[in-house]
Amino acid sequence: MSETSTNHCDIADISLAEEGERRVKWAERSMPVLRQIRKRMSEERPFEGVKMSACLHVTTETANLMETLKAGGADVVLCASNPLSTQDDVAAYLVDRCDVGVFAVNGEDNDVYYDHVRSAIAHGPMVTMDDGADVVGALHMIALDRLDDLHPVISNWVSSLTDEERSSILGNVLGSTEETTTGIIRLRAMAADGVLQFPVIGVNDSFTKHLFDNRYGTGQSTLDGILRATNMLLAGATVVVAGYGWCGRGVAMRARGAGAKVIVTEIDPLRALEATMDGFPVMPMAEAAPLGDLFITLTGNRDVVREEHFRLMKEGAMVANSGHFDVEVDLTGLKKISSGPRPLRPFVEGYELDGKEVVILGEGRLINLAAAEGHPASVMDMSFANQALAAEYLLSDVGRGLSKDVHRLPMEVDREIARLKLIGMGIEVDGLTAQQEHYLSSWDQGT
Repeated sequence: MSETSTNHCDIADISLAEEGERRVKWAERSMPVLRQIRKRMSEERPFEGVKMSACLHVTTETANLMETLKAGGADVVLCASNPLSTQDDVAAYLVDRCDVGVFAVNGEDNDVYYDHVRSAIAHGPMVTMDDGADVVGALHMIALDRLDDLHPVISNWVSSLTDEERSSILGNVLGSTEETTTGIIRLRAMAADGVLQFPVIGVNDSFTKHLFDNRYGTGQSTLDGILRATNMLLAGATVVVAGYGWCGRGVAMRARGAGAKVIVTEIDPLRALEATMDGFPVMPMAEAAPLGDLFITLTGNRDVVREEHFRLMKEGAMVANSGHFDVEVDLTGLKKISSGPRPLRPFVEGYELDGKEVVILGEGRLINLAAAEGHPASVMDMSFANQALAAEYLLSDVGRGLSKDVHRLPMEVDREIARLKLIGMGIEVDGLTAQQEHYLSSWDQGT
């Protein structure tokens, strides 16, 4: 356990709170949408008496979301969705200055990670927030009595509960929000199998989330993490981008802007065609492997870079992941065919195979969070505005009547977030005239 560990929190060092506060307030300067929502919620108190459990990256931006939920009256617990992304000073600030129960320590091992997920579940939430569906997944394994599929830390705890305590774990939950593409894929699979027990708002489906967070946020923060870890020169380098979804588009665009030669690999013909029309060469990973100086996976799937690809890579080729957990790069396969890892720099490890060295960045975890600070606050402003408004929507009369499926936020909420962002940026837009509104709503205006 950490230096500061009680039933209400488990963090590294409470004395870091002052430094955490300085950094959280700096991020807040770039989060005008969340500030406006916080002001309204502090007056309306939509979360009064509501318990919430969030499994998110514990960063300065997330702290601003937690403060917004608290301002709305919520009783909030936060655990980390990634062991390497936790900012210990931010965790200390939330515990010491904001009365948020935080269970997160940078670099925590797997057992501690799942003990922290257990703490989030034990809070008895009415609303959960996920970044990868770990909390919701565990809740459903408990409900389905599939304890063998849970981490032992959680399954042993559940086994110690009475039947009444166990049934209340899921019975309290009114709904959840999900931040990521991969999490939404999992949740839709659960809904298709008829096992999803409550409605989920797929925050990642909101335009103000996936466009800005995934394209602009991931695009910039991924390269930021790689440059901090390696100090490499992108200009003239060959960068292989695996996946041309919103995240891949952002990374490819920015790598090309820095002077890199960018190759895209894809499995989807529509995205491959789009990448081609955007001017990028597209080829299978087996063809790209001998060419790349830097590989970045952004697919949401597992084993994108595998044993056969490592064998084809050139001396010193670097591999980073900015897509999903630590599964996109097959490190298990790499370890079978190589010796290592050999520490080279912080977040940089070398593996020897076939007379060459392949370099893995950030242990295959999200490099923008492992080696940098994640997305800029101005981007997360909109993502976390979606989270706050999604929680409010779930607790509304309409939200409480939603089916047990994955839903997106109504478009009017998406537009409201965009409107608030423009206000924060000092930008005005035109409105429709009465004649224009009539024209758009009529079918008999002629051609």
